[in-house]
Amino acid sequence: MRIWKYGDDINTDMLFPGKYTYTCSRPEEIIPHLLEDLDPSFAKEAKPGDVILAGENFGCGSSREQPTVGLKAMGIKAVVAKSFARIFYRSAINQGLILIECPEAVDAYREGDQIEIKPEEGTLRVDSKQFTFPKLPPEIIAIRDAGGLLEHVRAKLKERGQVHGER
Repeated sequence: MRIWKYGDDINTDMLFPGKYTYTCSRPEEIIPHLLEDLDPSFAKEAKPGDVILAGENFGCGSSREQPTVGLKAMGIKAVVAKSFARIFYRSAINQGLILIECPEAVDAYREGDQIEIKPEEGTLRVDSKQFTFPKLPPEIIAIRDAGGLLEHVRAKLKERGQVHGER
């Protein structure tokens, strides 16, 4: 697992350049452009299970979905930040991308440290230092496990026999 660390006010244009908003909508089109202006190596080198650390106000800017769609499809395990923009946070939940607000862990991280995250328990370890954050509610974990809100709702409807047709 690799840790990608960034600063404050990483906006949606930094995460996914606005010039692609109307030409890239599928994950395979989005992924090559993730963070291309901020960190050109990210899209080429990030792997499933990697973690992003960031400062304050991560995901500020426009409400487009491509950043969360791409990060989730890429397999990013979680984004740990000092704080998140509210609209980005909601988009991440919809995609099943785990966001953890834990400023102390972000400050404690040093290049080369290992990170272990247990969202269900509300714990995060940076090398030997343990941090806590509010446990993610079971519904958020279920949305993540289902692959996003849409798939979670479809599964619930199917369980109840309320699905009348698939697209």
